[in-house]
Amino acid sequence: MPDIKFSFEFFPPKSKGMEKRLWSTLRKLEPLAPDFISVTYGAGGSTRKPTYDAVARIKNETSLTPAAHLTCVGAPRAEIDKIAKGYWDAGVRHIVALRGDSPEGIGEAYNPVDSGYAYGSDLVAGLKRVGDFDISVAAYPERHPESASWDAELDNLKRKIDAGATQAITQFFIGPDVFLRYLDRVKDAGITVPIIPGIMLQPNFHGLKRMADMCGVDIPKDYAELYEGLDDQPRIRDLLTVTLTTDLVSRLNSQGVNRFHFYTLNKDDLAHPIASLLRRGAGLPK
Repeated sequence: MPDIKFSFEFFPPKSKGMEKRLWSTLRKLEPLAPDFISVTYGAGGSTRKPTYDAVARIKNETSLTPAAHLTCVGAPRAEIDKIAKGYWDAGVRHIVALRGDSPEGIGEAYNPVDSGYAYGSDLVAGLKRVGDFDISVAAYPERHPESASWDAELDNLKRKIDAGATQAITQFFIGPDVFLRYLDRVKDAGITVPIIPGIMLQPNFHGLKRMADMCGVDIPKDYAELYEGLDDQPRIRDLLTVTLTTDLVSRLNSQGVNRFHFYTLNKDDLAHPIASLLRRGAGLPK
């Protein structure tokens, strides 16, 4: 069985209670040695200071490796470069570089700010001028909603890699075949950097459906049926989500995929048990 490696995404806490819960989760995850912990940036850079504070604290107070999100949205290049330099000076070497969505919301027209980075590839190139960061970028197994074709989709990913990206993390998806087909497309396009599957930990099916509709993610009918009638049974939904996630990882792992990135939505009651199962190899092929 290929070794399993995993990483987790969290968003900055918005209250003292959420902060306490986040740090409790990180302390539980720390002994399981994830590859890295990424901290999101918020729409239009709205959580800039909380993101920096969380990343710096992870760097200074834990053995975990932090990764800071940065986007092109809402700031000129000089300001983003200054933020990146602050991370470099703080010893943070991993950036998740994203174009970002329009401040008006996903699906609305994206327009870069004056003197700002226009695209993810521009941001990657700018970060490389600041420091030799390890840079993760986004990839889309079912195509970005704005991509006109698969050629356009893969050309965009190539531009980000040519600019200096070292790996890509995918949008979430539901079935293993979606990711495996995408890997074939990526390989056929001559792209050789690691492609890490992004796995969503969302036990609220209605919330998952809203995200899927915005991002162009297909939810198979049989998957949706598993959550029917569970609106008022959160513990069963959590157990189902852990089971389905472990099954998805198992299927991909059996095909040689060994790195996974979990979008936690700060749900510690899911992140920790899944990490524990992965670290112990429970439910995975022998």
